Amino acid sequence: MAKRTSKNQDPTDVSRIEKKRKKALAGENNAEYRARREELVQVAATVFNELGYEAATLNDIAERFGTDRASVYYYVSGKEELLHAAIESTMKQNLAEAERVEKLDLDAREKLELLIKRLVDSYVETYPISYVYIQNDMTTVAQSKAPWAKLLRQQTRKFEKIMIAMIQEGVDEGVFDDKVPVLLSANSLFGMLNWTHRWFKPMGRWKAEELADAFSHIFFRGIEKRR
Repeated sequence: MAKRTSKNQDPTDVSRIEKKRKKALAGENNAEYRARREELVQVAATVFNELGYEAATLNDIAERFGTDRASVYYYVSGKEELLHAAIESTMKQNLAEAERVEKLDLDAREKLELLIKRLVDSYVETYPISYVYIQNDMTTVAQSKAPWAKLLRQQTRKFEKIMIAMIQEGVDEGVFDDKVPVLLSANSLFGMLNWTHRWFKPMGRWKAEELADAFSHIFFRGIEKRR
């Protein structure tokens, strides 16, 4: 399928810009270019948040970035790549937070409770980026051989392993019920958190803090060993 271009844009110009983008991305010492591209990704995430992913256009993003649509192509191939880059950035931050929480001098429940709160906060702070990914791109990521998809799978697996390890730690401490398989407990928690894409919206009926507290209450009431 031929790449769609704006009605005033020469396909030759698009091809030339693509070559420049690939060369810039491949450059090992192009820190300024990469920083500018990251800035564009953050601007796009803000625009997606305000307008919604489907409604937002490259023209909207370019205007907010202080440039024109053609210049945006110097950094990314299109809106989809901006979404992927925003998701990658969000996942990287969530993983870093999970690794930080894992090292804290807290018991298993305290760590998990904190991580649940931070993940809900991340959903709100990056809305609707994570939800667009959950709704539309998770199957694509699971099957894609593209470098960005491979990186996302690696980051997701690391994040999941940390949560599973925290639950296992609680079982070992005698706090969590060992009759419930650890992986089943973890998948139940992931499902509860990820399913919020169907009904939760920031500034809606419930606040992020209420959501995190409710999830923690439901989850720990089910998994904690009865004394």
